[in-house]
Amino acid sequence: MNTLGVLERSIMNALWDAHDGLSAPELGERLLNAEAESPRKEHATTTLLTVLSRLEAKGFVSRSRSSRPHRYFAVNSREEHTATLMHQVLELAPDRDAALARFVGQVSASEAETLRALLDSRPTG
Repeated sequence: MNTLGVLERSIMNALWDAHDGLSAPELGERLLNAEAESPRKEHATTTLLTVLSRLEAKGFVSRSRSSRPHRYFAVNSREEHTATLMHQVLELAPDRDAALARFVGQVSASEAETLRALLDSRPTG
């Protein structure tokens, strides 16, 4: 299962929020501003480029080389990533039905309504 480390998660959150992608320097600014409430050290551009390269190798990020500096984009949406993680966790469960039952038993009433509506609108086939 492809999980994200703390810095990787911060980078992905910034990329998911940026519709036009980000360069490494822009990403550094976004991370610095996002972390203003909890003081952290500034991330060196080389560190960000290394993490972006790893995220690209993992299939989370794509890079546009049409301009300098290069721009980085999230390959999938935050929602697609979350759904993929949920499927991966379910695949690891020895008893998938029990895991689903436990999950459904822990959702709020409004989440249960959303699940019902989504299942009812799902095409059969």
